[in-house]
Amino acid sequence: MATEATQTREWKAVYRFARTSARKARLVIDLIRGRRVNDAIDILRFTDKRAAALIDKVLRSAMANANEQEADLRSLYVKQACVDDGAFFKRFRPKDRGRAHKILKRTSHITVVVAERE
Repeated sequence: MATEATQTREWKAVYRFARTSARKARLVIDLIRGRRVNDAIDILRFTDKRAAALIDKVLRSAMANANEQEADLRSLYVKQACVDDGAFFKRFRPKDRGRAHKILKRTSHITVVVAERE
């Protein structure tokens, strides 16, 4: 009774402290989740959002990680893609009568995992 466990090979790339809010980046990352990497790159190239360039960089990094391990690049797909909140840069804007209002410059952590389709 020999059962062989099939192990899926996957590669991961992370961009930490990306200078965009997680809410805006999630709109773009939802477009590529589950797609083949070539289709995902085409979608990101024609998406008119600033976060698309950042996500494209992470996706290409994950593909390069897979290429180093001699994966078949034609069979890669985006297995997991998520954007989490990062740290805030806290700034203040001067207001009337000596007051100050807080400004939060948000960052995010972008994670992309690619795997081979069997």
